[in-house]
Amino acid sequence: MKNKNFPTRIVIKEFHGGIHPKDEKLSAKKKIENAELPAKVIIPLHQHIGTPARPIVEVGEEVKKGQKIGEATGFISANVHSSISGKIISISRNLYPALGRTSDAVTIESDGKDEWIENITPHNPELLTDKQIIDIISEAGIVGMGGAGFPTHAKLSIPEGKRIETVLLNGAECEPYVTADHALMLEESEKIIDGLMIVMQVTKAKQAFIGIEKNKPDAIEIFENILGSDKNIKVAPLKVKYPQGWENMLAKAILHKEIPSNRLPLDFGVIITNVSTAYAISNAVRLGQPLIERIISVNGDGIVEPKNLRVRIGTLFSDIIRQCGDFKKEVAKVIAGGPMMGASMSDINVPIVKGTNNILVLTKEKVKEYEQKPCIRCARCINVCPVGLMPRMIALLTQKGMIKEAEKYFPLDCKECGCCSYVCPSKIPLVQLIQFAKTDIIAKQKAERAK
Repeated sequence: MKNKNFPTRIVIKEFHGGIHPKDEKLSAKKKIENAELPAKVIIPLHQHIGTPARPIVEVGEEVKKGQKIGEATGFISANVHSSISGKIISISRNLYPALGRTSDAVTIESDGKDEWIENITPHNPELLTDKQIIDIISEAGIVGMGGAGFPTHAKLSIPEGKRIETVLLNGAECEPYVTADHALMLEESEKIIDGLMIVMQVTKAKQAFIGIEKNKPDAIEIFENILGSDKNIKVAPLKVKYPQGWENMLAKAILHKEIPSNRLPLDFGVIITNVSTAYAISNAVRLGQPLIERIISVNGDGIVEPKNLRVRIGTLFSDIIRQCGDFKKEVAKVIAGGPMMGASMSDINVPIVKGTNNILVLTKEKVKEYEQKPCIRCARCINVCPVGLMPRMIALLTQKGMIKEAEKYFPLDCKECGCCSYVCPSKIPLVQLIQFAKTDIIAKQKAERAK
């Protein structure tokens, strides 16, 4: 039952732009299942923003579950751990799904024993210093699991002179098809809150809000009942709107703070983290477990049985797809992530990484709906852009090779949320064209600085 003592819900302010795509959340309400223990995992050493981890194992070496196999090479870097016990059979370049590029990766063949390393040490965070907690999070290799994969220890290391007032916990999960965070919120709500409280302890934040879209009333109710009349942590029901989960939009909706594209939430006294990240923090601090698995959803009209799965990092897409009944006929596309910001895969023998929240499988019939046609100048892309850009103008100039002119329309401010591409009746690949412009501009800027 709903807790009657819970404070009145806050009023949510609308952010500019955005869209209302169909949910298509075929795996919603499904319980989390444990994926099969993989016979082999491929674990990339670069699953985060920053420098890749350095391999600290050798081919032929026996490793155990939770053993560190890649060591962070700087402050903005993250450790990598084995997700199974077995033997290292190769250390080589492999395709990395989230970035669409290759990364050095450690391939491990399972011995079937699934044995943990011996030095797993649980802790009570109330008895630890802030530095000790951050060191545990760093050692566990935790990164942001709802987006870019920024190393969590770096985010929680507040620079001198900065002060954090508020933590925002992102449970919006606004992208179509994706249900991993929703399933996690329903089944592991207490651990998520525990992870949030650890973040508040480290950052000295006085308050926190858990942002959940209103199309997840079951998750909202669970958190409200657990929190009761807690005055420091509140649930913030959010308008169902994409890209609600983008941190700038989350801050605007919940706190009414406008964060410019060239600034960070940190500059405004705010830390934003994802519910899956908070869950991983609780496991690392309370149980001493490094980040070796995550919850993903498998969705789309091209998969036989959509599911929510607890999957070991490094498990191949092909193994996961098989466990969901395999492909239906006429499959045209497999995407790592959701349809708005995910990366299309040319090979399904690529591994799940820390930032993989969904595998989307689409049939030819579904993909055919997105065949490109000439622009009709309807301006819908301008109306929905949450940043206030002119996507079609940037795309048009990019197509003509006029990158210098396109730069005048601020393509670097684009967050690649995909709203413009989604509403375009001509199905022009606006985001991809803007990405091309951004890559060219950034490359020229680096060349200028190197002179």
